[in-house]
Amino acid sequence: MSLVVIGGVAAGLSAAARARRLDPRLAITVLEKGPHVSYGACGLPYLVEGRVRRPEDLIVYTPDYFRKERGIAVRTGARVVAIAHPRREVALESGERVRYDRLILATGARCDTSSIAGAAQPHCFTLHTIEDAERIRRFLKEKQPRRAVVVGAGYIGVEAADALRRHGLRVTVLESTGHALLRADPNLTCAVRKQLEQHGVELRTGVKVAAIEPTGVAGIPCDMVLVCAGFKPNSALAAEAGVEIGRTGAIRTDDRMETNLRGVYAAGDCAEVTHLVTGRPAYIPLGTTANKTGRVAGANAAGGRERFPGIVGTSIVAIFGRAFATTGLSETHARAEGFSPVAARIEAKSRPRYFDPAMTSVELVADRATHRLLGGTVIGEQDAAGRINVIAAALQARMRAEDFEQLDLAYSPPFSPVWDPLLIAAQQLVKAL
Repeated sequence: MSLVVIGGVAAGLSAAARARRLDPRLAITVLEKGPHVSYGACGLPYLVEGRVRRPEDLIVYTPDYFRKERGIAVRTGARVVAIAHPRREVALESGERVRYDRLILATGARCDTSSIAGAAQPHCFTLHTIEDAERIRRFLKEKQPRRAVVVGAGYIGVEAADALRRHGLRVTVLESTGHALLRADPNLTCAVRKQLEQHGVELRTGVKVAAIEPTGVAGIPCDMVLVCAGFKPNSALAAEAGVEIGRTGAIRTDDRMETNLRGVYAAGDCAEVTHLVTGRPAYIPLGTTANKTGRVAGANAAGGRERFPGIVGTSIVAIFGRAFATTGLSETHARAEGFSPVAARIEAKSRPRYFDPAMTSVELVADRATHRLLGGTVIGEQDAAGRINVIAAALQARMRAEDFEQLDLAYSPPFSPVWDPLLIAAQQLVKAL
């Protein structure tokens, strides 16, 4: 039996490694179009910033490691241009054909700049690969730009703005929608804007960028442009082979990560997953989901019977040292999904006052009819990660607000107050309900 995996970053190599553990006899080949595999793409903004000093620091494993230690053939510079599933083979750009018995699509996603005129100019960049980050680093060193425009106020956009500002550039972020961090939440957007402005970064929402001029964008003069919008799944190759595409534009799979073509699986940023709050297919590309879905796809391609239940869409981003974390649905999104949402938002100290604590903001959303928790937001210090994870666990457990209010959370003065901000928010939510 032979397994071919298209894509060699998070999902692809998680799949290959899992398949190898379950079947030592399986012949596994990973085809990666780029020069690098198994690297931490989420660290790219920090490579631009300089906190990560070398590109090599982001690389977890090399192709030689997989060949020698795992018995997996990993080929870089191997771009797949077609899949002929009736013949069980993939065609490479070089003309070579590679046969398979089972196939895993881990083709990832891309920053689609095709709708922006002038996006291919030398002072325009995306930030999706190690090569992208290296181009930006060279430009900063050689050209010493003074002003930058970042297109898109999602996670990568605000992280990139942070990184460029730390290089001394004046930075403006342009976002086509009315909200930041891909979440329809006015309070969150207001907090993001305030944090950016405190550190010299301007955020303009409701600005759609149709063209980039040599000296500016949307009337804003600049020396460089970083496009961090238009993130789309690489699903065209799959669609041409007869793989079904879901309503989100990503590849549709079942809970075993198998597509409509028997023996063909999909995982990572190219695939849909089930949102556990709405029960509907969703496209929320995150590194955590890529690794998990890759493991499930690899296990089942090797003959296992594993399943991936879904996600609640938990994420966290640092903006100039302050954490912005979200999970589940915002109040606006919950209403659009047919719920009757009730929200409670509080601000409280993250530790007792004698520890000079910072303020933590917590918002919880629940359904009026069932009192089930639907989502939450935490803004604060590094401890925001622990608090948003508590809410995420509650969402996955389909917990009611009254049950959440009674959680037995840890207390010690160096870490939290006796009434954790989560419990204060839950009390207010129960009152509102």
